[in-house]
Formats: sequence, structure tokens, C-alpha cells
Amino acid sequence: MDIVKADHNVNEGLLNTPGNLKRTKQLFSFFIFSVILVFSIPGPTYCKQLPLWEAGFGGAFLYMPDYRGSDESRAYALPFPYVTYRGEIFKIDRESITGLLFKTNRMKLVFSPYGSVPVDSSKNKARQGMPNLDPTFEIGPSLEIIMFEDKERGYNVTFNLPVRAVFPTDFLHLIHQGWTFSPRLNIDWFERGPRRGWNFGMAIGSVFGDQTFHDYYYRVDKVYATADRPAYSPQGGYSGLQLSASLGKYFNKLWMGLFARADFLNDSVFSDSPLVKTKTSILAGFAISYFFWESKTLVESEK
Repeated sequence: MDIVKADHNVNEGLLNTPGNLKRTKQLFSFFIFSVILVFSIPGPTYCKQLPLWEAGFGGAFLYMPDYRGSDESRAYALPFPYVTYRGEIFKIDRESITGLLFKTNRMKLVFSPYGSVPVDSSKNKARQGMPNLDPTFEIGPSLEIIMFEDKERGYNVTFNLPVRAVFPTDFLHLIHQGWTFSPRLNIDWFERGPRRGWNFGMAIGSVFGDQTFHDYYYRVDKVYATADRPAYSPQGGYSGLQLSASLGKYFNKLWMGLFARADFLNDSVFSDSPLVKTKTSILAGFAISYFFWESKTLVESEK
């Protein structure tokens, strides 16, 4: 896989590919990065003995904007295979896919991915005539600091400091497109509600990105400028505020969850971009998964 220098027009090649190949690549990339996105939605766990691994199938319904700042949102329904693994070093759960780098009683450093789905510019009024946006793959270290924890009362408060490199990809080339930093405060409550078993989480944090990252979503080159869409080049810096919440519960081998995230772009460094059509973006969804197979070995959940 070639790694090449970031180019604002890297997607132009996709516009000239045969229709069937283009649609196949878009569907495949959307599936892969939608799964990453579902895994990346904040979701609480709880303290009890659980199988080392579980495997099954799930589905999710997502309603999300084309990109942060877009006033056009779309609904997606997607099935996906689902695997949970609770190893000491490598973990897969509904909150993240992580590799543990080091851990103490009050903090841990993990390596985790994130992702976003592709955008067809022909279906977005603000981006009409511009290149499509490839899906992005983000990966990097995240430091998690446990600020307060009470397992008997079933809650904890953590502060996360993730730094990730961003890579748009058409699955033929991998392009480095800047960096993001998104510190956030998480509050999780476990085993709450009627008949207990409900897990609830909330998070608040800011997003920061460098100029190269902001260019990908909010830059307008002169060749794509129109009377209603002037040429624009964003700066690096503050990318907005994020609020998120999730609610989930196990019903034997069935898990169900709700999640939502709001992005507030007021005072962001690209808020005056002609591609920013709203200062508030909402992502919401519902997920369900059923485990058909599980390990006989039990381990204790960390939270």
C-alpha cells in the first residue's frame, strides 16, 4: 500500500473510475468504516465476570450528517459481525478496539482506531462539483486517567487524551491527512434503572485538528469556487465541542443500545467556511447484537 503526501485533489481519480467499480468501492469502504464508527461510539461496561470472548452478529441504524457542519444528514442501516475480546493486552468491545501499551492503578495508555464514512459530493448541495470525500481511518495513542471510581456504587469518571493520525483511503492508496486531538471527560454509571442492568455513559470534550486535517473537509480550492462558494483555506486549531451519551443493556445473550452525539462548531477555526452550513451537527443511532458463541473462560470486567 502506497503512502503518499496529502493532496487536496486526491479524490479526483475516483470521479473518473468506471461506475460499477466506483460503487463497489464506496459500498465496501462505507461498510468497513461504519463498523469502526459503531465500535467507536462511547459505551459503558460493568463490573462482573464475563466470557473472555464472544462472537455473533449485530445491526445498527445510524442517522448522521455527511460531515461535521453539513446541514444534510442521512439514515444508514448496516449489519455487521460482532466480536468481543477481553484480553489483558488486546481488547475489543463496544467502546473501542484497543491495544494496551501500559497500565497503572490510575491510568492506562492504549492504541485505538476511529473512522468516518465516505461522502458523495454529488448528493450534498454544499459540495456540488467538488471531489468526493474518501472514508478516513484514524489511529493513535490515548491516555486514560481514572479520576474517580467506586465499583460498589457503580460509577467512574475518566479523562481521555486521544491523539490520532488521519488517513483518507480509497483502499488503493493510504494518504496522511493531518492530526486530531480530542480530550474528553467521561462519566459512566453501571447496573442502574428498573431491574438494574442498565449502563449509562456521558462525555464532553473539545476537538482540535491541524490545518491539513481541516483542509480535507473545509477547504475550497479556486477551481471549485462559485458565486455562492468562495475559495477558502482553513487554519489549524479548535474544531468544536462534542457532547455524547449512550445507554445499553444485556438481555442474556442479546445486547441493545442507544447513542447520540452533538457537535457544536461555534468559534471553531473553520466556522466561516462556505462548506459549514450549520454550527450544530447531530449523530444518533440504535444498535443490537446477539452472541451465538462464547468462551467458557471467564474474566472480570475492568469497569
